[in-house]
Formats: sequence, C-alpha cells, structure tokens
Amino acid sequence: MTAQTRRERQRAATLAEARTTARRLLVERGTAAVTVNAVAREMGLSGPALYRYFTGHDELVEAMITDFYRELGGAVTAARDLHADDSPGDRLLAMCRALRGWAVAHPAEFEWTFARPLRESRGHVPDSPRLAAGVGFERAFLGEFVELWVQAPYPAPDLAELEPSLRNQLVAYSERIDGALPPAAAHVFLTTWVRIYGLLCMEVLHQLDFAYTDAGPLFEEYLRGVCADLGLEYTPPRG
Repeated sequence: MTAQTRRERQRAATLAEARTTARRLLVERGTAAVTVNAVAREMGLSGPALYRYFTGHDELVEAMITDFYRELGGAVTAARDLHADDSPGDRLLAMCRALRGWAVAHPAEFEWTFARPLRESRGHVPDSPRLAAGVGFERAFLGEFVELWVQAPYPAPDLAELEPSLRNQLVAYSERIDGALPPAAAHVFLTTWVRIYGLLCMEVLHQLDFAYTDAGPLFEEYLRGVCADLGLEYTPPRG
C-alpha cells in the first residue's frame, strides 16, 4: 500500500476532526446545531475552509451516519465474536443486546441513523459509503439467520398463503441477497428485524415513557418471543 502524503494525512485528520466535532454538537446541542459553519467555528476554521472538505450539510450528515453505522456494526459483531463458540441462540441474543446497548447509550446517533428518511438523503445511492456501511450492518444479522437456517431450519410460512404483493417482494429480496435465504425464511428474518427495530425506535424516541420507566425487561420479553419463533432456547442476560 502506498504511504499517504503529508497533505493526504492532513486531509484525513481534518475530516475525522470535523466528524467528531459534529457528533459532539449533535449530542450536546441537538440536530439544529450541526451545520458546516458551526463545526468550522468549533474547529477554529472559517466556513469556506471546511467547505473544501464537505460540499454541504448533506455530505457532512452522510459522513456522520456512515461512522455511526460502522460503530454500531462493530459493537454487534464484537458481541457475535465473543460468543462464537456458544449456541446460535446465545450468539443472536448477544447481538440483539449489543444493538440495544448502543442505541440506549447513543440516542442522538441512533435517531440520526435509523429515524431519518433514507430517501431524503444520499444513503440509497448505489456505492455510497453510507449504503455500504448499512449493508455491512445488515449482513451481520443476516449471516446469523442464514447459519440458523442451514443448521436447523426455523419455522417459516407457506409462501402460497401470503398476499401476492408480499410474496413478490420477498422473492425480490431473496434474489437481492443472492438466495442466501429462500423467500419464506427471509420473511422470518425481516419480520424479526421489524419487531426489534420498532421497539428500539419507540424506546429511544421516548414513545414508551407513558408506560415504562425501563424498557429493558420488555426488550427481553421480545427476545424470548423471537427465540420461541426460531426454535431457540432463550437465555436471560448475565448479571
């Protein structure tokens, strides 16, 4: 690999500092505080100087969300690898708990990553860094479901009994993941993700505060149900 030039190192350092500064502004002051000019001021630069690194607010946001996806993906895969020799159920539970742990610890980052409409950003553009990071995060969970399906197929619906539009979408998704899961098994994977993601969004966005002061036990109840659906043994968290 060719060594970076001094200019390339300086550019990389400035980009990293800008993303770190923008994240601090997001956490401390909220979404409205994250502007290119505000980040530049915090870094002791002029707005035009930072615009040499980011074409505008959207590109800065995309860079931050890419970082969040990578950080979250790292937490999830670290939990998976820590339980590499455990049962598939324990491994999946560890990954789900790592996901919630990151979300609860980083609510502002979670909201930016998962509660911003994708079509309002550049995240759906093919080959964008954000899309690549998001796909990497998806593949961590997908890989576990594929392994489960290969080792001990979990109960899956009869495709013929599903509404035609849903069936067609599942077939298309299965093709998009190169047939790693057949459509019926993919349906189980996707609905499991929707359940977990939906609960996390409600918790992190304070939509459960009217009834719950601690959503942890509710999340575990969800995981117990997921294990039952997949034919896995549920193991409570340690400690």
